[in-house]
Amino acid sequence: MPKGKPAGESKRWRCLCSYDGTDFDGWQKQPSGLAVQDRIEHVLKEIFGQVIRTVGAGRTDAGVHADGQVFHFDGPWPHTCGAMLEALRAKLPAGIVPLEILPAKPNFHALSSAKGKRYRYRAIRGWAKPRDERFAHSLKNRKIDCDQINRALGFFIGEHDFSAFAVNRARDERSSVRKVWKVEVAERKDLIEFVVEGEGFLYKMVRSMVGALLDVGSGKMKPREVEEILKSRIRTERVVSAPAKGLSLEKVFYRKPWFV
Repeated sequence: MPKGKPAGESKRWRCLCSYDGTDFDGWQKQPSGLAVQDRIEHVLKEIFGQVIRTVGAGRTDAGVHADGQVFHFDGPWPHTCGAMLEALRAKLPAGIVPLEILPAKPNFHALSSAKGKRYRYRAIRGWAKPRDERFAHSLKNRKIDCDQINRALGFFIGEHDFSAFAVNRARDERSSVRKVWKVEVAERKDLIEFVVEGEGFLYKMVRSMVGALLDVGSGKMKPREVEEILKSRIRTERVVSAPAKGLSLEKVFYRKPWFV
């Protein structure tokens, strides 16, 4: 690993990373200092010898994981991309793994350059094994009919006001309208996986969608009720967010080539 303070011209860098969100307070910096972004910026400061600010492609809540989170930052680095990747991997705590670091165009922006994201939610019939428990929602005694779930998926497709499937917060987005182009459910033995793709997502939106779909699958809610709730644009106790640990940010899509 290169030693000493890096010198030279500052460049923009794009990093692809994966993390187990179980022991972190989400992606975004927190007063606790226990967010994924906090830990990454702490290590970047050690490596670069100066404060480095990162910009993520999106926020993940406490307990939510990422297979393909993207962030960018600016800094001078006279060595190879491989050397930077090695330095980050050596210093970051267990649970955060940078997968790739490459130079990006100066106008690349991890958040505003993104055209969409893919999330995957994992649920396991019965009781999950210990090795799976951190990354999947254990359904225990709930019986789920995926044929019923399939009848409700289409109601989410398209551009809608998703207020009924989001949780308000002080710094909420100005608009609750989002475009979703894919919602799928698949079964493999005891594993049930939901895949959701769209332009962007509100706070707890994907988990709320999955929570409602699981209620449809268990017979607690009828498929048509999903459409009724969506059109109401009002969040009520009828929608319960699925647990965070089953959710992972799988991929971020970009409009234009970001690489140099």
